[in-house]
Formats: sequence, C-alpha cells, structure tokens
Amino acid sequence: MGSWRNSATSSMKLLWLILPFMVVAVFIGVKKSNLADGSKYYPWVWSSVITSYSTSAIKDNEAVAAVGSVSLGQRPTVVEGGGEVAEGPSEDYVFHQTSNSSYPPLAMEDEMDVELPAIAKEDDMNVMSGPDIFVSVNQTHGFPVDAQINRKSTSLDKLEARLGRARAAIKEAESGNKTHDPDYVPDGPMYWSAAAFQRSYLEMEKQFKVFVYEEGEPPIFHDGPCKNIYAMEGNFIYQMETTKYRTKNPEKAHVFFLPMSATMMVHYIFERNPNVDHWLPMKQTIKDYVDLVGSKYPFWNRSLGADHFTVACHDWGPELSKAVPYLFKNSIRALCNANISEGFNPTKDVSIPEILLPDGTTHGILNGPSPRYRPVLAFFAGGVHGPIRPILLEYWQDKDPDLQVHKYLPKGVSYMAMLRQSKYCISPSGYEVASPRMVEALYTVILTVEDIPNLKKILTGISTRQYLRMQMRGKQVRRHFEVNFPPKRYDVFHMILHSVWLRRLNIRIQGVADS
Repeated sequence: MGSWRNSATSSMKLLWLILPFMVVAVFIGVKKSNLADGSKYYPWVWSSVITSYSTSAIKDNEAVAAVGSVSLGQRPTVVEGGGEVAEGPSEDYVFHQTSNSSYPPLAMEDEMDVELPAIAKEDDMNVMSGPDIFVSVNQTHGFPVDAQINRKSTSLDKLEARLGRARAAIKEAESGNKTHDPDYVPDGPMYWSAAAFQRSYLEMEKQFKVFVYEEGEPPIFHDGPCKNIYAMEGNFIYQMETTKYRTKNPEKAHVFFLPMSATMMVHYIFERNPNVDHWLPMKQTIKDYVDLVGSKYPFWNRSLGADHFTVACHDWGPELSKAVPYLFKNSIRALCNANISEGFNPTKDVSIPEILLPDGTTHGILNGPSPRYRPVLAFFAGGVHGPIRPILLEYWQDKDPDLQVHKYLPKGVSYMAMLRQSKYCISPSGYEVASPRMVEALYTVILTVEDIPNLKKILTGISTRQYLRMQMRGKQVRRHFEVNFPPKRYDVFHMILHSVWLRRLNIRIQGVADS
C-alpha cells in the first residue's frame, strides 16, 4: 500500500491503458528490466518469465512502454501460457472442503466490519533479523550445509550437479535453435530469448521436484480460496497436492513448499478486536509451522529457508512472511502483492497474477467478438482510490459514448460484457500493485496523466493494423495466463512453477564435502 501513498509524485506520472484481451494474465514482459541484470547463466531470465513489481525509484518523467501488461511504476518481464476454457474443480472443492464442512464461507476484506491494521514496517518487527542472504541475479549463490544437519551429502551433491548441467544447457540454448515441440514452441518478440526460455521449461519438466510438507490441517494449511479475487492462492495449493512435480522423497526435492494460505489466516485467525495486536495470532501461526517443519526435517535449517517457497495472493502476504525473518529474507515468496515498498525482492521472489474467478472457472472470461467488431473504444469501471482515477473520472465519466468511463456500472450492465465490446481497457492505478485488470487484458499503452484529456485522440490514432498486431500477440501468449483444470503445459500454474524453478537455479546449496 505504501508505494502509491508515499510516492505520489512518481505515481502521478503514469496511466496505463490495457487492450482487453479476455485472458488470465500477469506474467508477461518483453524487454530486459532496468532493475535486475540477467543471471550469469541465463541473462534472459527476467524477460522470459513475467515479473511485475513496483518501485518508487522511477523518475517523474519516465514512461514505460512494453508489449506486456505493465503496472503503474512497474517493470515487466515475460512468460507464456495457453489453453482452453477451463473446467473448475468439483463442487466438493471450493475451499478444499466437502459440502458438509462447518467452515463459514470465505469473506473478502471489503466484507469485514473492522478497520484493517496498517502494514507494519520491517524496522518495527520485534524479532531478531536474520543474516542478509539475498540471492544475486548475477550469480549462483552458495549456501553451506552444516555437517551436523545434513549427513547425506551424496544425494544433494548429485542434485546440484544436475542443476549445474541444466544451467549450462540453458546458456547454450541462447545461441542455438529451439527444440521441436508438438504442443508449443515459444516464438516472437514477446520473449526476451525464446530458445533459452524453452530450454529452461524443458529442463524443468525433465527434473524439477517439489516436496510438499504434509504437516498442518485445513482450512489454514493445504487449503485456500478457489473463487473470486484470491483464487490463484487456493488453486495453486490445490494443484501442488496432485502435480507430477511433487515428490514424496524430500532427498530428491529441489524446493520445499509450505502449503499455508494467507487468505484463510485472515479469515479464520485475524484478530478483530481493535484493542489487541491484529497481526500476532496470524504471525504466530506461521512461526509455529516453520518451527515444526524445521524441527522435524533438516531441510529448512540446511539452507536457512532459501530453497523453500510460499504462495500468497492476499495483500497481507508480504507482511505475514515477516513472522519468520528467514522466510521474509531468504525464501522464495510467490506473491500477487509484488510491491518493493513492502519487501518484495525481485532477485528471489516471484510475482504471480491476481486472477478474478467469480465461479472458480474461466467460463465467461475468455474469448470475445472479433477485434474488428468492438463498438466501444475504451472502457473503465471501478472505485475511486489512488491519485489518478479521480482525474480520469473528472475528464471522461459519462462524457463520451466511445469512452465508457464509470465509477459504478449502470444497473443491469455486465462488466465482462462491456469488456468484450471494447477495444481497450483503461487501467488507471489505484493504491495497490495487484489488480485483476492486469489479468483481464495483456497489451498496454502507457500515458502520462497530462495526456488524459487527449485520451480519445491518442487511441483513435493507433492504426487498425497496429491494433490487430497487438491483439494477435496477446492471443499468442494468452496460454501462459490461463487457469486449467487439470493444468496444461505452459499455463499459469506451470509458469508460476517455472518462476520458482528459475529462482532455485540462482542458488547452490553446498554439501558437506564442499563446505
């Protein structure tokens, strides 16, 4: 939250308009980020896997132009995905529960009748800060293993040796040809290095293994929302339980998944008494869980959490991870709220899409009329928060039939129907980094706030040929942002997993013989 409130000067300089391609997105990007150089082994990493994150360091007059969806004050990075309209989980699995469950339905934040606590600053944490073991993007970082903790160094050494060969294969692919694949071959300017990305994905399919801790009970663990705005959190947790990448043998695992749901903690554990610490019960739950798996298995202590990962789509995910300093500083955190001002670290963390699934599926979200037959030039409907939306509404609310700009949609008007009829989806930033609008459209035209009065002139100045080219490229990469049941190759589930795989390639855990 703090990024938009505390850096209004830089925030006020950007407004982005998103081409409404009915998709579930968030991983796209096309050009190399200014904030992170490529890895020593795979310099394409930040542009072949989508990583959108916010920073207040962007200059006032800086405008970001990209072929992918870009958030206000963010830099893009690329990914891929595809598939068909998804079938949702069975009715028995909405929150990984049966219809006889006694758990009440999940409440969204706007349904709570309490004032939400302010995000605490890291300096305010009443915990000892762990060592700064941030993983560098420019090198693999070694983590020595305590001989008292890991006595089976042979299996770890073999695992690291295979990862080393994968790094070499990815680097070699940068200057080579792509591999034939009957399902999909990445190609086009949407990818920083399509050949290297494909090789990395194939290497992931060949060897990547994830150990999912079985400790913990639903609804806080092994559970999560599969509908509405936080659906990606529950869907990923659910899919990790059954994916082929899961291994029951932790000695064969490259990473370890902590299957806890921030959204469910907010719903069931959040302390609503305004006179007590709102965060304490939720943070204590996380600390207790990490202490449990750390005492039962050697793997957390072996790497100080660097080969462990979590997933959180709730806005409070970054703050809750501060419950354990090593979780916050070392672990791979896959977050919808990828806000640098709240501790997101793009060298080790993963930005994931916030995908609004009203009924738990993508029915009614994907596809639409031909781009040539969309009568509305641009569309926006949304709440007034942040510095830019009031300006947009002042100039265009209910002023022009070609630019459908509303604070609230008229009664009986469907949001998705309006999106389908529109050539462009206007996506002015609010206070938060994460937004479903980034998932509802892919391609972006970015303007300064001063250009808002000229919005119609600028959009009508984009040629039909250019518009169709943008739309076609959006269709090509849409597969990387689609939710499928079960997951399909290169879809959003696998792209999140691939981003975790890349972060694991950035570190090396040393065996006893190496340390």
